[in-house]
Amino acid sequence: MRFLTAGFSHGKGLMLIIDGFPANVPVDEELINIDLARRQAGYGRGGRQKIEMDRVEILSGVLGGKTTGSPIGAVVWNRDYSIDKMPDVFCPRPGHADLAGAIKYNQENIRNILERASARETAMRVIAGSFARLFLMELGIKSIAFVRAIGGVYLEEGDLDDWSMEMLERTVSLSDVFCPSPEKSEIMKRQIDKAREASDTLGGVVEVWIRGVPIGVGDFTQWNRRLDARLAQAVMSVPAIKGVEIGTGFGLGDLTGKTAHDAIYFSQGKGIYRHTNNAGGLEGGMSNGEDIVVRAAMKPIATVGQPLDSIDIRTGTSAKALVERFDTCAVPAASVVVEAMCLWAVAVAICDKFGRDELGDIKRAVEDYKKNRRML
Repeated sequence: MRFLTAGFSHGKGLMLIIDGFPANVPVDEELINIDLARRQAGYGRGGRQKIEMDRVEILSGVLGGKTTGSPIGAVVWNRDYSIDKMPDVFCPRPGHADLAGAIKYNQENIRNILERASARETAMRVIAGSFARLFLMELGIKSIAFVRAIGGVYLEEGDLDDWSMEMLERTVSLSDVFCPSPEKSEIMKRQIDKAREASDTLGGVVEVWIRGVPIGVGDFTQWNRRLDARLAQAVMSVPAIKGVEIGTGFGLGDLTGKTAHDAIYFSQGKGIYRHTNNAGGLEGGMSNGEDIVVRAAMKPIATVGQPLDSIDIRTGTSAKALVERFDTCAVPAASVVVEAMCLWAVAVAICDKFGRDELGDIKRAVEDYKKNRRML
């Protein structure tokens, strides 16, 4: 199962093709549009989000409200279709794909690079992730994404102890920055306001929980089948993401073996369970039955109102980097895209283990697996 995207930021639209998606998955188009709207929301977004009103148009692969097993084609049309009127660009932005892309593809006009490298492409990632969500929901797998930090303001490690997913969903939906703490949300918003006044940008940290993945999804026998590796690659592919950790992640380097690892328990009522989840639901490249927990660090957006030093690639002379419309902070939006990519990675791994042709067959395979494995 795979997907491909195409399109320019200011072109006619963005396109998506999903190949190998299971048949007979019910498709709720409005759920996809809700996810697209979430990607456009969040305190700190720029003027582009007031122009675009992203809605999916499904062109193929879905009939009668269900997937057919054939390739899924989808498009989002751009309201801001202005690529033919946009000025040429010759001064690359530090931190963006501009310089390396122009050299790689031998393009003097950096417009030819930035229109494709733009994070606008992530609208297609969200649609692919929404299809993955619809599939995983049929298997009892659900997820939540939220913001843990913006501009150095952190939701502390213990702040979410004993929180249910339902409680997280309620509180995140009420926050302009998608942070479950009302107090921290307000402080984050003030940080964004300060950055906006300074014509600057802010990064942060997002977190995704995925619940209900059966034990043993993924594989330890080859490097490219490890689910944690797949998740890391999927998340790192999102523009502006510069760090990924699973569970306690980098914090595990500060612990001893006795405190780092999640002791295993069993009871007839609960089955296999843990008191801690430092591993983030993954051991040996496989799901272990606990919540899969993924965090991603997003750098500040590369376009800033007071441009950084750069060069004119035609002459090599000193210049200032390009300035176009930009978001002060897109960390809340990044949480939606990171969640989408995590859902996609898990869906692919599920299909690898239980088959991908048809939803009913996959459901029966999952049920048989749970029934026939000891202690599940």
